[in-house]
Amino acid sequence: MQFRSLGVAAALLAALAGSASAQVKEHTFKIGTGLSEDHPQAQALKYFGEQLAAKSGGKLNARVYASGSLGNDVSMTSALRGGTLEMTIPDSSTLVSLVKPFGVLNLPLTFNNEQEADAVLDGPFGQKLLAKLPEKGLVGLGFWENGFRHVTNSRRAIQSADDLNGLKLRVIQSPLFLDTFSALGANATPMPFTELYSAMEQKAVDGQENPPATILASKFYEVQKHLVLSRHMYSAWVLLMSKKTWDGLSAEEQKIVQDAAREAKLYERKTIRAFSETALADLKKAGMQITELPAAEQAKMRTKLQPVLAKFSKEFGEDTTAEMNGELAKVRGGASAAK
Repeated sequence: MQFRSLGVAAALLAALAGSASAQVKEHTFKIGTGLSEDHPQAQALKYFGEQLAAKSGGKLNARVYASGSLGNDVSMTSALRGGTLEMTIPDSSTLVSLVKPFGVLNLPLTFNNEQEADAVLDGPFGQKLLAKLPEKGLVGLGFWENGFRHVTNSRRAIQSADDLNGLKLRVIQSPLFLDTFSALGANATPMPFTELYSAMEQKAVDGQENPPATILASKFYEVQKHLVLSRHMYSAWVLLMSKKTWDGLSAEEQKIVQDAAREAKLYERKTIRAFSETALADLKKAGMQITELPAAEQAKMRTKLQPVLAKFSKEFGEDTTAEMNGELAKVRGGASAAK
């Protein structure tokens, strides 16, 4: 009897496994990114595809279309909402036009380090933001790191907050970025990332602002001489899937996608941080002159940005801003208690 029940149990398990695998159909997700194939973000998207394949017995895969071949962040996000593209990974700032509270993540001089950002984005606050996306036709699968943003330009070394005065800087197509750099005295010029390299090459703009990994992978050192470690803003990407695509997946497929996305997020953060550490040395070797903005000048920058912080805290929602600052205070309290 015992052998028979063991046999029945094995048969049941086999049937369950069979029905689970029957819920996974062969599919290759099309993922668009504005960054180059050798950027850590694109590498992590490939890793996401590998995880999908490993967890689905080779049935689910991903194909990455890099270097803006499917459009820029704004147009690809719009294609997801329309159901004509399956996945993309825009900067969180480009989602503000759809869900205003996403804007608080980019409030200047908010995060002190990457660990604070991880804790806030992976915690209840970040999850609450992602939960606002489905009603806009999008599903958020997690926050990936872009990193702290720094300013580059082809005209002069930046050693003080006032040195930004008059520089024509490309910024993300976002009112917060425009107002931030206008308040710092720059001539802020919104432009899609895909047009940036040639604009700097032709001197249509003096410079731009991005994390070291992007500056290096995009070869901006070929057209930019100066880099200042301004750390003026932390930047995150959001791994997105079209809700239309998501709704067409079985529960088993959705779980595989979520699990693969979770592992790819950890891989991406680790990869981009290692890459960023060596990026500055590589940029120096490539001929860029790198300056550090002294603490006193960072404080001056903060003073100049007070009206921007007040305006956009209200714009993105004072409750949301207070909630994020509350989470940050908890994280900082925990960190100092652990010391």
